[in-house]
Amino acid sequence: MTESSSKNTNVVAECLRSWNPKAVVELIEFRGETTIVVPRELLRSTAERCREDANLKYNLLTDATCVDRTPAEPRFELNYHLVSIPRREKVRLRVWLGGDDPAVDSLVPVWPGANWLEREIFDLFGIRFLGHPDLRRILLPDDWEGHPLRRDYPVEGYRDVPNTGELFRKSSTP
Repeated sequence: MTESSSKNTNVVAECLRSWNPKAVVELIEFRGETTIVVPRELLRSTAERCREDANLKYNLLTDATCVDRTPAEPRFELNYHLVSIPRREKVRLRVWLGGDDPAVDSLVPVWPGANWLEREIFDLFGIRFLGHPDLRRILLPDDWEGHPLRRDYPVEGYRDVPNTGELFRKSSTP
């Protein structure tokens, strides 16, 4: 559950708004955590601003996560968790992606550590990261069909499960 902040006094949001008024779609402050929702087309430039701005200095990307909100649209919620080590502050950048075109600019040029994080999201959710230097599966085999963390992925998967016969049947003798 989230609460939208009624006051817009957040330093990060104000700095981003002064740079580009369209950079902050929504500011969410909940339980001491700040989330800034940014438009998909401004994600990379906003991330660069968070890293390069002398007042922000978000120099560490700690995680990238995705949530499938099916049947809601936009379907996917993509979150990047940033830390400013010099300022000892955290912020989350959130982007909403529609189910018909789940693609967004890669943040590998901004934080090289985003490489494997974005590959994991691609592998499990099918989100495409434009400009990613090596966008391929990282956890599942290359011939795997589908993306298993999508909510429309069948519980049993798309593959035939081999018949194990007597291998896993309980023995009647102790």
